[in-house]
Amino acid sequence: MARHSPVEVQIHTGSLWVGGDAYPLRNISHVGQRRLVPVKKKITKDLIVGIARIWFVGVFGMVAAGAIQNDVLYLLVLALMGFMIWRLVVKVRQPDLPVLFGLIVNTAGTQRDTVWSTEKGEIDHLVVEITKAIGKPDEAHQTFYVQHAVHHGDIIQQYGANSIGQANHFGHGNIQAG
Repeated sequence: MARHSPVEVQIHTGSLWVGGDAYPLRNISHVGQRRLVPVKKKITKDLIVGIARIWFVGVFGMVAAGAIQNDVLYLLVLALMGFMIWRLVVKVRQPDLPVLFGLIVNTAGTQRDTVWSTEKGEIDHLVVEITKAIGKPDEAHQTFYVQHAVHHGDIIQQYGANSIGQANHFGHGNIQAG
C-alpha cells in the first residue's frame, strides 16, 4: 500500500535534488509530468464474472438439490451463494485508488520518474520552477516540499521455485519467470 510523506526537492549547486538523488541541471534535457490513472475495467470484469458464477451455482445447485430432493443440499447451495455474494461485495467496495502525477526528468536520453504525488498542482509547480532553474543553473537556490508524495518502495516477495525477485520492464504485459 502506498504511503504519503513529504519529499524534499532542492535546486542548488547546479543540481536538482529529489530526496537523495541528484540530477545536474545542465544535463536535464526535458522536464514534464506523467499521469497514472488506475484501471477500472478490472472491477467491472470481476463484477460480471462474479455475478455469472453466483447465477451458475444458484441455478445448477438448486436443480441438483431439487432432483435428489435434499434439504441439506438446498441450505449448502444458499450458504455458498451467500458467501460468494459477500466476497463480491467486499471486492467491489474496495476504495478507489487516487490518480497519481509524476515529475519526469530526462537526462542524457534517459527518462526518470523522480517523484509522484496525488496533487497535480505540486507537480505543475515543480515543472515550472525546474524549467526556470535550467535557464540559470548557477543562480538557482530553492527548496520545495511535495506534501502529497507517494512512495511505493521496493517490495520483494518471493514464493515458489520460479521466483525472480525484483524485475523492471517497459511496455505492456507481465514479467514471468522462465
